[in-house]
Amino acid sequence: MPTATRLFDLAYRQYTIAADFPMFCYRKNDEWIKVSCSEFIQQVNETSKGLIALGIHPGEKVALISENRVEWNILDFAIQQIGAVVVAIYPNISTDDYTYIFNHAEIRHCIVSSKKLYAKISSIVASCPQLSKIFSFDKEEGLDHWQDFVAAGQTVSDEQLSKLREATDGNTLASIIYTSGTTGSPKGVMLSHKNLLADTMSSEYSFPVQRGDRALSFLPVCHAYERVFQYVYMYKGLTIFFARSMDTIGEDFKSAKPHIFSAVPRVLEKVYEKIKATGEQLNGWKRRIFLWSIRLGEQYELENRSWWYDFRLSIARKLVFSKWREALGGDIKGIASGSAALQEKLIRLYMAAGIPIYEGYGLTEAGPCIAVNCFKRGMKIGTVGLPLINIDIKLAEDGEILTKGENNMIGYYKNPEATAEVLKDGWLYTGDIGQWVEGRFLKIIDRKKEMFKTSGGKYIVPQQIESRLVESSFIEQAMVIGEGRKFPAALIVPNYHNLLDWARSSQPTLVHLAKADFLDRQEIQQKIEAELQHINQSFGNWEQIKKFAVLPDEMTVETGELTPTLKMKRKIILQKYEKEVEGIYNQ
Repeated sequence: MPTATRLFDLAYRQYTIAADFPMFCYRKNDEWIKVSCSEFIQQVNETSKGLIALGIHPGEKVALISENRVEWNILDFAIQQIGAVVVAIYPNISTDDYTYIFNHAEIRHCIVSSKKLYAKISSIVASCPQLSKIFSFDKEEGLDHWQDFVAAGQTVSDEQLSKLREATDGNTLASIIYTSGTTGSPKGVMLSHKNLLADTMSSEYSFPVQRGDRALSFLPVCHAYERVFQYVYMYKGLTIFFARSMDTIGEDFKSAKPHIFSAVPRVLEKVYEKIKATGEQLNGWKRRIFLWSIRLGEQYELENRSWWYDFRLSIARKLVFSKWREALGGDIKGIASGSAALQEKLIRLYMAAGIPIYEGYGLTEAGPCIAVNCFKRGMKIGTVGLPLINIDIKLAEDGEILTKGENNMIGYYKNPEATAEVLKDGWLYTGDIGQWVEGRFLKIIDRKKEMFKTSGGKYIVPQQIESRLVESSFIEQAMVIGEGRKFPAALIVPNYHNLLDWARSSQPTLVHLAKADFLDRQEIQQKIEAELQHINQSFGNWEQIKKFAVLPDEMTVETGELTPTLKMKRKIILQKYEKEVEGIYNQ
């Protein structure tokens, strides 16, 4: 079987196995349209020739901004195989971030997916003097269409393309991914073909899928996490189905019937919240069975379960949990979860439902995955699993996670100082604090830079506390604060709908109030305080949340409080809610 030394070799490898194999499927007019391996390669080559005709040269950076769709993958490989560099950018970042990235990477050409993005990039042209041309995947009046330059590539010979393809090797820079970060300007992570392929090969043994299985893709493919998963799917011979949007995800699950997909914790939390809300609306014995199944699922263990537990679990799976699997299409073999910690309670519930969760850990600078709970080599709930094969992990004296392997980035683009801070003697310093469980499973404690001391000198690990806080069905989001202060506190975004449901039975006079007035009522504040008091029992006295402030609106990417991977921008949140923070500590 042919090997892959460059990312675009993944497509040619599949072509030699089965040229007519459907690599991708996308929805059009309520039908799944298949794109075979031979069709995909033909479009990649035609697009590469178009890029050559456009004047794009090896080493040049080309911006690619799009939702997940097959055109993204065509451009990804087409840019790579002429030796150019894919600058994959989120479709939902600010114009300030676009301006910074375009100028920093010296972008001359940009391909976007839609008229909306075309207009957004057009608005920064005056601030990006080197930007020459914008093309769109969608064909609309007034937009330069990507097929225009593809058509111009008909004058480029196969030999010219072949020469550029062969000049590209594993050490060639394949992509720059700008990490949004929680503070400061974005940093451009430089990843070579070798970096991304090393992570692809190391990841492919971790999930129970086989050739011919189906994967559903909906996380942004511009992020290294979903991108490498797509490369893994290609390597293993899976068909990638593109979900149309998060609004249609339920229908896409049922029609695509995926065997695997990758998700961030917030997606899995929202799926569970929707299921739980539906179950709690049941009446009589149906409601009792649903709640009994949830309680049983929360006690799930991977091993050493009693026969009595398994007997009851078989009943719960038949009566309740089978519907969870049906909602995901019915054929699910596993879900890969990453980017942030997933609540242990939810992992146990999904596992109890017969839906394996393979929680992992990584960062863009590591290409990105470095550890995962693996169905072959072992799993441990509450950890991010074992180091991937061919990747070394060790802990520094202060607990910082260090990793070494061919997956580690080349460095930060145009930023040797920042590169030197994190790449030392072949080891990548992740900035995350970890510990070993049972001597081999990695557990993430917190971000090194996000740990803080109170004015009393006590260390606070916010991530641990935040993870417990959002386990409450009445708390949607939480950020622990208190650096240099007398005690830790929290900014709380309540789960408004769950609080409304609670109020209907216990405080019915409140349900007709406007949202802001409702959340400001003493009864609601007391309910949230009661939740905090219960959660505080799990922590030492110095760690317990003493006070809190309620934020009425959810923190989002669009409003600037979250990164595109849904991590909190702590500095920005503290600035935005400075009045609320001071109110906590001046009471």
